[in-house]
Amino acid sequence: MKFGQVEDPSKIDFTLPKDHPRTKEILKQNKKGLENISIGCAKWNKTDLKGFYPKGTKDELTYYATQFNSIELNATFYGMPTPEQVQTWKEKTPADFKFFPKITNTVSHFRRLLNIDDVVTQFASAVLNFDEKLGMVFLQLHDNFKPKDYERLEKFVKNWPQEVPLAIELRNTEWFTDEEILDKTCQLFEDNNITNIIVDTAGRRDMLHMRLTTPNAFIRYVGANAESDYERLDDWMNHLTKWKKEGLQNVYFFVHQNIEKASPLLSAYFIKKMNEEWKTDILIPKMATESTGTLF
Repeated sequence: MKFGQVEDPSKIDFTLPKDHPRTKEILKQNKKGLENISIGCAKWNKTDLKGFYPKGTKDELTYYATQFNSIELNATFYGMPTPEQVQTWKEKTPADFKFFPKITNTVSHFRRLLNIDDVVTQFASAVLNFDEKLGMVFLQLHDNFKPKDYERLEKFVKNWPQEVPLAIELRNTEWFTDEEILDKTCQLFEDNNITNIIVDTAGRRDMLHMRLTTPNAFIRYVGANAESDYERLDDWMNHLTKWKKEGLQNVYFFVHQNIEKASPLLSAYFIKKMNEEWKTDILIPKMATESTGTLF
Protein backbone atom coordinates (compact mmCIF):
# COMPACT_ATOMS: atom_id res chain seq x y z
CA MET A 1 0.00 0.00 0.00
CA LYS A 2 1.77 3.11 -1.25
CA PHE A 3 -0.89 5.59 -0.11
CA GLY A 4 0.67 8.17 2.22
CA GLN A 5 4.20 6.88 1.66
CA VAL A 6 6.97 9.36 2.48
CA GLU A 7 10.67 9.41 1.65
CA ASP A 8 11.87 9.79 5.25
CA PRO A 9 9.49 8.47 7.96
CA SER A 10 11.82 9.77 10.70
CA LYS A 11 10.66 13.31 9.90
CA ILE A 12 6.99 12.51 10.59
CA ASP A 13 5.33 13.17 13.94
CA PHE A 14 3.44 9.90 14.48
CA THR A 15 1.81 11.00 17.74
CA LEU A 16 -1.84 10.04 17.85
CA PRO A 17 -3.99 13.17 18.16
CA LYS A 18 -6.59 13.70 20.86
CA ASP A 19 -10.07 12.34 20.31
CA HIS A 20 -12.74 14.50 18.87
CA PRO A 21 -15.12 15.34 21.78
CA ARG A 22 -17.97 13.51 20.06
CA THR A 23 -16.10 10.18 20.15
CA LYS A 24 -16.53 9.73 23.89
CA GLU A 25 -20.25 10.43 23.60
CA ILE A 26 -20.62 7.84 20.83
CA LEU A 27 -18.75 5.19 22.84
CA LYS A 28 -20.83 5.90 25.92
CA GLN A 29 -23.96 4.85 24.01
CA ASN A 30 -22.77 1.24 23.76
CA LYS A 31 -24.03 -0.81 26.71
CA LYS A 32 -22.97 -4.22 25.35
CA GLY A 33 -19.25 -3.97 26.07
CA LEU A 34 -16.55 -5.26 23.72
CA GLU A 35 -17.95 -7.89 21.35
CA ASN A 36 -15.55 -8.53 18.46
CA ILE A 37 -11.86 -8.08 17.68
CA SER A 38 -10.75 -8.55 14.08
CA ILE A 39 -7.07 -8.10 13.20
CA GLY A 40 -5.61 -9.00 9.85
CA CYS A 41 -3.84 -8.06 6.65
CA ALA A 42 -5.17 -6.70 3.38
CA LYS A 43 -4.01 -9.52 1.10
CA TRP A 44 -3.45 -13.23 1.26
CA ASN A 45 -1.39 -13.88 -1.87
CA LYS A 46 2.13 -15.30 -1.70
CA THR A 47 3.54 -12.64 -4.03
CA ASP A 48 2.98 -9.89 -1.45
CA LEU A 49 3.30 -11.84 1.81
CA LYS A 50 6.73 -13.29 1.10
CA GLY A 51 7.97 -15.62 3.82
CA PHE A 52 4.55 -16.02 5.43
CA TYR A 53 3.51 -19.32 3.85
CA PRO A 54 5.20 -22.64 4.62
CA LYS A 55 6.76 -24.40 1.65
CA GLY A 56 4.20 -26.44 -0.25
CA THR A 57 1.16 -24.37 0.74
CA LYS A 58 -1.43 -25.04 -1.95
CA ASP A 59 -4.31 -22.79 -1.00
CA GLU A 60 -3.28 -19.39 0.31
CA LEU A 61 -6.63 -18.32 1.81
CA THR A 62 -7.11 -21.64 3.59
CA TYR A 63 -3.72 -21.30 5.26
CA TYR A 64 -4.09 -17.56 5.92
CA ALA A 65 -7.33 -18.28 7.80
CA THR A 66 -5.49 -20.65 10.14
CA GLN A 67 -3.30 -17.73 11.23
CA PHE A 68 -5.66 -14.72 11.20
CA ASN A 69 -9.30 -14.22 12.17
CA SER A 70 -10.08 -11.70 9.41
CA ILE A 71 -9.07 -10.15 6.09
CA GLU A 72 -9.52 -6.71 4.59
CA LEU A 73 -10.79 -7.93 1.23
CA ASN A 74 -9.42 -5.59 -1.43
CA ALA A 75 -9.97 -8.09 -4.26
CA THR A 76 -13.63 -7.01 -4.43
CA PHE A 77 -12.54 -3.45 -5.23
CA TYR A 78 -11.04 -4.49 -8.56
CA GLY A 79 -13.83 -6.79 -9.67
CA MET A 80 -17.46 -7.44 -8.79
CA PRO A 81 -17.65 -10.62 -6.69
CA THR A 82 -20.14 -13.28 -7.69
CA PRO A 83 -22.24 -15.16 -5.13
CA GLU A 84 -20.36 -18.32 -6.16
CA GLN A 85 -16.96 -16.72 -5.51
CA VAL A 86 -18.12 -15.45 -2.12
CA GLN A 87 -19.37 -18.92 -1.24
CA THR A 88 -16.00 -20.41 -2.19
CA TRP A 89 -14.10 -17.94 -0.01
CA LYS A 90 -16.52 -18.55 2.85
CA GLU A 91 -16.11 -22.33 2.70
CA LYS A 92 -12.30 -22.09 2.88
CA THR A 93 -12.33 -20.37 6.27
CA PRO A 94 -13.21 -21.43 9.85
CA ALA A 95 -16.48 -20.54 11.55
CA ASP A 96 -15.20 -17.45 13.38
CA PHE A 97 -13.41 -15.88 10.39
CA LYS A 98 -14.60 -12.46 9.13
CA PHE A 99 -14.38 -10.80 5.72
CA PHE A 100 -14.29 -7.02 5.27
CA PRO A 101 -14.88 -6.48 1.53
CA LYS A 102 -14.15 -3.19 -0.20
CA ILE A 103 -16.93 -1.93 -2.48
CA THR A 104 -16.08 -2.27 -6.16
CA ASN A 105 -14.40 0.70 -7.81
CA THR A 106 -17.29 0.98 -10.28
CA VAL A 107 -19.22 2.62 -7.43
CA SER A 108 -16.50 4.81 -5.93
CA HIS A 109 -14.09 5.66 -8.73
CA PHE A 110 -15.74 5.21 -12.10
CA ARG A 111 -19.35 6.23 -11.47
CA ARG A 112 -18.39 8.32 -8.42
CA LEU A 113 -21.64 7.50 -6.57
CA LEU A 114 -23.83 8.42 -9.56
CA ASN A 115 -26.33 5.97 -11.12
CA ILE A 116 -25.12 3.11 -8.97
CA ASP A 117 -28.31 1.43 -7.74
CA ASP A 118 -27.76 -1.60 -9.98
CA VAL A 119 -24.12 -2.05 -8.96
CA VAL A 120 -24.82 -1.58 -5.24
CA THR A 121 -27.63 -4.15 -5.40
CA GLN A 122 -25.37 -6.61 -7.20
CA PHE A 123 -22.51 -6.09 -4.75
CA ALA A 124 -24.68 -6.27 -1.62
CA SER A 125 -26.47 -9.39 -2.88
CA ALA A 126 -23.13 -11.10 -3.48
CA VAL A 127 -21.44 -10.28 -0.16
CA LEU A 128 -24.50 -11.23 1.87
CA ASN A 129 -23.53 -14.79 0.94
CA PHE A 130 -20.75 -14.49 3.50
CA ASP A 131 -23.60 -14.77 6.05
CA GLU A 132 -22.19 -14.75 9.60
CA LYS A 133 -18.67 -14.33 8.20
CA LEU A 134 -19.42 -10.86 6.84
CA GLY A 135 -17.68 -8.40 9.13
CA MET A 136 -18.27 -5.01 7.52
CA VAL A 137 -18.29 -3.70 3.96
CA PHE A 138 -16.34 -0.50 3.31
CA LEU A 139 -16.41 2.26 0.72
CA GLN A 140 -13.15 4.00 -0.14
CA LEU A 141 -13.78 7.25 -1.98
CA HIS A 142 -11.32 8.62 -4.53
CA ASP A 143 -8.76 11.19 -3.34
CA ASN A 144 -10.42 13.80 -5.53
CA PHE A 145 -13.98 13.14 -4.34
CA LYS A 146 -14.63 16.40 -2.48
CA PRO A 147 -17.31 17.91 -0.20
CA LYS A 148 -18.77 19.74 -3.23
CA ASP A 149 -20.29 16.32 -4.03
CA TYR A 150 -21.75 15.90 -0.53
CA GLU A 151 -25.25 15.31 -1.92
CA ARG A 152 -24.03 12.23 -3.78
CA LEU A 153 -22.56 10.86 -0.56
CA GLU A 154 -25.73 11.65 1.36
CA LYS A 155 -27.89 9.84 -1.18
CA PHE A 156 -25.56 6.85 -1.18
CA VAL A 157 -25.63 6.59 2.61
CA LYS A 158 -29.40 6.95 2.87
CA ASN A 159 -30.03 4.37 0.13
CA TRP A 160 -27.50 1.82 1.37
CA PRO A 161 -29.17 -1.51 2.34
CA GLN A 162 -29.30 -1.49 6.13
CA GLU A 163 -28.77 -5.25 6.47
CA VAL A 164 -25.18 -4.80 5.24
CA PRO A 165 -22.94 -3.06 7.83
CA LEU A 166 -20.98 -0.24 6.20
CA ALA A 167 -17.88 1.85 6.86
CA ILE A 168 -16.68 4.77 4.74
CA GLU A 169 -13.18 6.13 4.15
CA LEU A 170 -13.02 9.77 3.09
CA ARG A 171 -9.70 10.68 1.46
CA ASN A 172 -9.77 14.24 0.20
CA THR A 173 -8.30 16.61 2.78
CA GLU A 174 -11.21 19.06 2.48
CA TRP A 175 -13.44 16.64 4.42
CA PHE A 176 -11.18 17.11 7.46
CA THR A 177 -9.97 20.71 7.22
CA ASP A 178 -13.43 22.29 7.12
CA GLU A 179 -14.95 21.74 10.57
CA GLU A 180 -18.47 22.53 9.40
CA ILE A 181 -18.22 19.92 6.63
CA LEU A 182 -16.73 17.35 9.00
CA ASP A 183 -19.54 17.88 11.53
CA LYS A 184 -22.21 17.63 8.85
CA THR A 185 -20.72 14.46 7.36
CA CYS A 186 -20.16 12.76 10.70
CA GLN A 187 -23.73 13.55 11.72
CA LEU A 188 -24.89 11.88 8.50
CA PHE A 189 -22.84 8.83 9.42
CA GLU A 190 -24.14 8.77 12.98
CA ASP A 191 -27.77 9.06 11.86
CA ASN A 192 -27.35 6.14 9.47
CA ASN A 193 -25.09 3.88 11.57
CA ILE A 194 -22.09 4.28 9.25
CA THR A 195 -18.63 3.67 10.71
CA ASN A 196 -16.07 6.40 10.01
CA ILE A 197 -12.77 4.77 8.97
CA ILE A 198 -9.53 6.03 10.49
CA VAL A 199 -6.37 5.78 8.38
CA ASP A 200 -2.95 6.00 10.03
CA THR A 201 -0.38 6.60 7.31
CA ALA A 202 2.78 8.72 7.32
CA GLY A 203 1.96 11.24 4.61
CA ARG A 204 -1.69 11.90 5.43
CA ARG A 205 -1.99 12.71 9.11
CA ASP A 206 -5.27 14.55 8.47
CA MET A 207 -6.98 11.18 7.98
CA LEU A 208 -6.17 10.39 11.60
CA HIS A 209 -9.29 12.29 12.64
CA MET A 210 -10.08 10.21 15.77
CA ARG A 211 -13.77 10.82 15.32
CA LEU A 212 -15.91 7.73 15.74
CA THR A 213 -19.48 7.75 14.44
CA THR A 214 -20.39 4.32 15.81
CA PRO A 215 -18.90 2.33 18.72
CA ASN A 216 -16.74 0.55 16.11
CA ALA A 217 -13.08 1.40 15.55
CA PHE A 218 -12.24 0.53 11.93
CA ILE A 219 -8.54 1.35 11.57
CA ARG A 220 -6.41 0.94 8.46
CA TYR A 221 -2.85 1.09 9.74
CA VAL A 222 -0.08 1.68 7.19
CA GLY A 223 3.43 0.97 8.40
CA ALA A 224 6.39 2.84 6.95
CA ASN A 225 8.78 -0.15 7.04
CA ALA A 226 10.61 1.65 9.85
CA GLU A 227 11.38 0.89 13.50
CA SER A 228 8.75 3.46 14.49
CA ASP A 229 6.06 1.08 13.15
CA TYR A 230 6.20 -0.89 16.40
CA GLU A 231 6.09 2.19 18.64
CA ARG A 232 3.06 3.38 16.69
CA LEU A 233 1.34 0.06 17.36
CA ASP A 234 2.09 0.47 21.08
CA ASP A 235 0.38 3.87 20.95
CA TRP A 236 -2.64 2.34 19.22
CA MET A 237 -2.86 -0.33 21.88
CA ASN A 238 -2.94 2.34 24.58
CA HIS A 239 -5.55 4.34 22.69
CA LEU A 240 -7.78 1.35 22.05
CA THR A 241 -7.57 0.50 25.75
CA LYS A 242 -8.87 3.98 26.49
CA TRP A 243 -11.73 3.51 24.02
CA LYS A 244 -12.49 0.08 25.48
CA LYS A 245 -12.98 1.65 28.91
CA GLU A 246 -15.25 4.27 27.34
CA GLY A 247 -17.50 1.72 25.62
CA LEU A 248 -15.84 0.35 22.47
CA GLN A 249 -17.97 -2.39 20.89
CA ASN A 250 -15.87 -3.72 17.98
CA VAL A 251 -12.24 -3.40 16.89
CA TYR A 252 -11.41 -3.85 13.21
CA PHE A 253 -7.67 -3.31 12.74
CA PHE A 254 -5.97 -4.02 9.41
CA VAL A 255 -2.24 -3.74 8.87
CA HIS A 256 -0.71 -2.57 5.60
CA GLN A 257 2.91 -1.93 4.66
CA ASN A 258 4.58 -0.18 1.76
CA ILE A 259 6.45 -3.47 1.47
CA GLU A 260 3.62 -5.86 2.33
CA LYS A 261 5.74 -8.83 3.36
CA ALA A 262 6.21 -7.19 6.77
CA SER A 263 2.45 -6.94 7.41
CA PRO A 264 2.13 -10.35 9.16
CA LEU A 265 5.05 -9.48 11.47
CA LEU A 266 3.43 -6.22 12.55
CA SER A 267 0.07 -7.94 12.96
CA ALA A 268 1.63 -10.64 15.12
CA TYR A 269 3.29 -8.01 17.31
CA PHE A 270 0.00 -6.16 17.75
CA ILE A 271 -1.97 -9.33 18.56
CA LYS A 272 0.62 -10.42 21.12
CA LYS A 273 0.43 -6.99 22.73
CA MET A 274 -3.37 -7.15 22.85
CA ASN A 275 -3.37 -10.63 24.36
CA GLU A 276 -1.02 -9.44 27.10
CA GLU A 277 -2.90 -6.25 27.95
CA TRP A 278 -6.52 -7.28 27.38
CA LYS A 279 -6.13 -10.94 28.44
CA THR A 280 -7.52 -12.03 25.09
CA ASP A 281 -6.60 -15.32 23.45
CA ILE A 282 -6.25 -14.40 19.78
CA LEU A 283 -3.97 -16.70 17.80
CA ILE A 284 -0.61 -15.08 17.12
CA PRO A 285 0.29 -15.68 13.46
CA LYS A 286 3.62 -17.25 12.61
CA MET A 287 6.02 -16.47 9.80
CA ALA A 288 7.56 -19.28 7.79
CA THR A 289 10.86 -18.42 6.10
CA GLU A 290 11.00 -19.28 2.43
CA SER A 291 14.41 -20.83 2.77
CA THR A 292 13.96 -23.18 5.73
CA GLY A 293 10.25 -23.45 6.34
CA THR A 294 10.86 -22.96 10.06
CA LEU A 295 8.71 -20.73 12.25
CA PHE A 296 9.93 -17.74 14.17
